[in-house]
Amino acid sequence: MSALEDLGAHIASSMTSAVEGHSVRLGELTVNARAEQIVAVLTFLRDDPRCKFSTLIDICGVDHPERDKRFDVVYHLLSMPLNQRIRLKVAADEEAPVPSVSGLFPCADWFEREAFDMYGIVFANHPD
Repeated sequence: MSALEDLGAHIASSMTSAVEGHSVRLGELTVNARAEQIVAVLTFLRDDPRCKFSTLIDICGVDHPERDKRFDVVYHLLSMPLNQRIRLKVAADEEAPVPSVSGLFPCADWFEREAFDMYGIVFANHPD
């Protein structure tokens, strides 16, 4: 099992109620989580000693108009101590807000605002 597969399995087994799945493709780990659990998942990824993803690189939106939950909110994180990157995805619709993570990562404020301005993705408890 590769290091990324092992990390994905660790995250999935540690966050069973929040993580819906994970995959490694083209040397990149993607974790799919429930939108309502995004704060818990990102807190775990930041604080767990096997993860240490303390740098939020960006947040972006992807629009899939054919789906009921038409948006993916994608978080890219970096663990400088472990030299690893991860992509975290949550699905969102046009109505239910995704919890803001600006309390965990202050730079999320700008990224969430951009996702709102460009796609209309609403973030609950966003400061702006």
